[in-house]
Amino acid sequence: MFIGEYEHSVDVKGRVIMPAKLREDIGEKFILTKGLDGCLFAYSQTEWTNFEEKLKTLPLTNKNARDFVRFFLSGAIECEIDKQGRFLIPGNLRTYAKLDKEIIIIGVGTRIEIWNKASWIQSEENISADEIAENMDKILGI
Repeated sequence: MFIGEYEHSVDVKGRVIMPAKLREDIGEKFILTKGLDGCLFAYSQTEWTNFEEKLKTLPLTNKNARDFVRFFLSGAIECEIDKQGRFLIPGNLRTYAKLDKEIIIIGVGTRIEIWNKASWIQSEENISADEIAENMDKILGI
């Protein structure tokens, strides 16, 4: 399970150090793709396979489902962690997530999210735990 928040930087070649606490769970090779809310999602090979299986169940006849699948799969790439613990974020994904120098890497259970630092700070400011808690009964059906 991925947890925690880590501040890192992107070097001029687009490489990032994967935090050591996340590295062993993500594995040497993992899948990186466009995420929601303007960040990137990183999945271990196992979690990516689980995610792909869920995508396969979406109805081909539904345009929203097709767009959803395209969104995640078109930006997906296999990344490999080098001996220094770094991995390369391709330019198209850096552009999508507006990743420049300072980034935040967070663990959110089954995946890792990679954020532009300013975007993460703004996103955190918009999160109201009390408001979310009040609406969880609708999401969880309790």
